[in-house]
Amino acid sequence: MKAQQGIPSGLPAARYYRANDPQWHWLEERDDPQVSAFLEAANQQQADWFAPLAPLEEALYQSHLARRELAVTSLKTTLDHFTFWNETGAEDDYPCWWRHPNHQPEQHECFFDVRARAAKHDFYDMGDMALSPDEHWLAWTEDTQGDERFTLWLKALPSGSPVQLLSDIGAGLCWAEDQTATTATLLFTRFDDTQRPDSVWRFSLSLKEPGVSKEPVLVLREDDPEFWLGIGKTRSRSWLLLESGSKDTSEIHLLPAHSPDSAPQCIQQRQPGVEYSIDHRPGSFYRLHNQAGAHFQLDFLPESQLGQPQLNWQTLIAHREEATLEGVDAFSWGLMLAERDHAQAQVRLRRLLFDAQHSCTLDETLALPEQPCSQMLEDAPHFDTQVVRLREESFTQPPSWFSLDLTSGERTLLKRVPVYGNLQPEQLVSRRLWATSSDGEQVPVSVVMRAELADQPLPTLLYGYGAYGEALDPWFSIARLELLERGAAFAVAHVRGGGERGEPWYLNGKMAHKENSFDDFLAAREALVEQGVSDSQRIAAYGASAGGLLVGTCINRAPEKFCAALLDVPFLDVLRTMQNPELPLTTAEYSEWGNPEEPEVAERIAAYSPIDNIKAQSYPALWIEGSWFDTRVSYWEPAKFYAQVAQQQQGSAPILMRTDMSSGHGGASGRFKAWRDTARQDAFILWALGLNSQTLPTPE
Repeated sequence: MKAQQGIPSGLPAARYYRANDPQWHWLEERDDPQVSAFLEAANQQQADWFAPLAPLEEALYQSHLARRELAVTSLKTTLDHFTFWNETGAEDDYPCWWRHPNHQPEQHECFFDVRARAAKHDFYDMGDMALSPDEHWLAWTEDTQGDERFTLWLKALPSGSPVQLLSDIGAGLCWAEDQTATTATLLFTRFDDTQRPDSVWRFSLSLKEPGVSKEPVLVLREDDPEFWLGIGKTRSRSWLLLESGSKDTSEIHLLPAHSPDSAPQCIQQRQPGVEYSIDHRPGSFYRLHNQAGAHFQLDFLPESQLGQPQLNWQTLIAHREEATLEGVDAFSWGLMLAERDHAQAQVRLRRLLFDAQHSCTLDETLALPEQPCSQMLEDAPHFDTQVVRLREESFTQPPSWFSLDLTSGERTLLKRVPVYGNLQPEQLVSRRLWATSSDGEQVPVSVVMRAELADQPLPTLLYGYGAYGEALDPWFSIARLELLERGAAFAVAHVRGGGERGEPWYLNGKMAHKENSFDDFLAAREALVEQGVSDSQRIAAYGASAGGLLVGTCINRAPEKFCAALLDVPFLDVLRTMQNPELPLTTAEYSEWGNPEEPEVAERIAAYSPIDNIKAQSYPALWIEGSWFDTRVSYWEPAKFYAQVAQQQQGSAPILMRTDMSSGHGGASGRFKAWRDTARQDAFILWALGLNSQTLPTPE
């Protein structure tokens, strides 16, 4: 079966000739009916080509369902008055939330049925849920279109009628601590015209008549178009945090949580390139920052100094070359730190205790069950707790939750995600390879496969992202087992631009150094072949969002290195997008990619932007996914890339695109539809790797 070349059938001839504009800019005209006609024609082309693979998709989907626990009950979380958890039925897409009074488990009640709300809409995404301090009121935000514009709702627990309060706001919510019997304060964010959360608002709610409340009051506005505002609260419940940040600079304002109508206090004025975060224990503030070095340092400040012209921050943990401090969580007894070991590209947790003079009396690193492994501290709502929850998983082991008693050291398994079916976690093996990039840098590459196949080159799916300092730490995937069982290996290239080896790893893969990301990904591909892991003729690439930029650039430059590529909501039209400050997110992205108003930046971006570097050559088989309501990567980016590559394709491999007309950047809402989409993608990947059981052509 050969792919249809050029323009999908069904487009009007006049539009076809107009489409010969090499940039295909007309596809940006969302309201033009011929744009939707183009997308629908491409969807039909994809469906026609895919029809012989439909039985494989169904088999993958059914096998995926058989491997996982469909009826899921979360761990319970005990707050001050009630214990909360959620349950998702075996046939449900969404959960029901439950609670019971502490020490009275028999009095359980469902207080929020997400299933019922989602059933009213084709798309449904819960933005945030927030319980009032007395735990008798629930506020939440929801998106029913996929464009990440949320509506605010409120209900009295357990069975009050939901009341819509506001629309077109950000996802995040935070209650102040000033609740009385009749009033409470809720904080939320609003957008500017480019869908940037540019302001924090305070909403004084009447709890006697929830539908009758005062108009929201502006708390803080951020005028710099590169900065976003967010809201949070310290675990001590003493301070509200108004966090303003760009991709590389931070500024935090504090509000007393018990008097949210106070004027915000800036704890440290922004300085270009300086990032910091704040936490609190009574008597002290803690600041994690990179002002002293790229790997971050931890300081503390006596609370009594807040508001003074000169703050005397004192060092607790100095900057070090061998590890990056990534997070700090304050408790009444001390701190939990997350730090990343640069040599192992691995996060570990540390527990610190102090005396009254802030001298460290205990510095303990928690043990890891295996290497590489992801270990993280789960949310611990109680400031005084001596029992914390840990979540651990790896490429071979599914997520497990443990309670750790910090007093006795006792570690108790609370839950482990079950895995059903023939292929079990103990039958898998993971490896860490090192690839040598073009400049000599050593790039970590993680691989997982079936243990009995580990001595031979395997068809391989190579995944990459490489942006925003996001680290691809080990994660388990039940869906991935479908590929592994059929003989594929799954590899992750931890390229520069991510955060796997600390802040410098990120900085060396952004702005003027973005070329390193592409060199690293291609080097990872070569290392997999040279070290006998991968079959050189059967390597497919996968990139989503900014990872789509990574993969899109690499297949432009070295299409012969891959038998196929899957680009999921891919960021492909980098130059044109960054030249349009009216688009959502653009101005906030200048510190990641650069501002193309500067000629040298425009030239640099143009050199790698995937749409600007398509040429007549033999491309591998391409599967491109877009979403109509995506506000992060507009639907026209994958559409324009698809159209141009289809015109330039010199080989016979298919160039396919599918646009989801009812979702946004995160893809389908509802777990079953998301799993169905995964099965469809995996069917294409298995075909491309030559591992499908159907009688179909193999990719070139």
